[in-house]
Amino acid sequence: MAEKKVDMKIENVVASTTIARELDLPKLKKAIRESEYEPEQFPGLVLRLDKPKTAALLFRSGKVVCTGAKTIKDVEKAIQKVCDKVANAGFKVYKRPEITVQNIVASANLHVQLNLIAIAQAIGLEKIEYEPEQFPGLVYRLDEPKVVILLFGSGKLVCTGARKAEQVSEAIDRIIEELSAKRLL
Repeated sequence: MAEKKVDMKIENVVASTTIARELDLPKLKKAIRESEYEPEQFPGLVLRLDKPKTAALLFRSGKVVCTGAKTIKDVEKAIQKVCDKVANAGFKVYKRPEITVQNIVASANLHVQLNLIAIAQAIGLEKIEYEPEQFPGLVYRLDEPKVVILLFGSGKLVCTGARKAEQVSEAIDRIIEELSAKRLL
């Protein structure tokens, strides 16, 4: 397996921050026309950005959740754009809000068919969930890094729960190492 290339791609970075002490969402909705605010449906104001293509969820508490970014740099750019729009709407915002990555979702292709039944048996049920009648993938919970990997028979996988891109690479390397050692690749 060592000679094969694994295609890994970050699909979504979810991050949070606090940009102000509090936000008046009804006033903000009036000031930022492209925003969406329907408090009966969802307690936050939704602001969709084109570049980078993200969505920011703004809450009365001043907290913001940014989703849809492909990189941490894109999260930073999106948060800055949100801060600029909120400041231009007449609200006081923090100059450098501290951003915390909550979750990174990535996909990868191992370029090999996987026998999920053999993997489930070899690795053991303490780390694995595999119920093909319920879900076509095998759920593998790693302790280090603390992420969840969804493995599919096609050789594709999804990694979720990482907080740094390096954790995704580390998790994929561990899976490849473990499957190779058990002659499952």
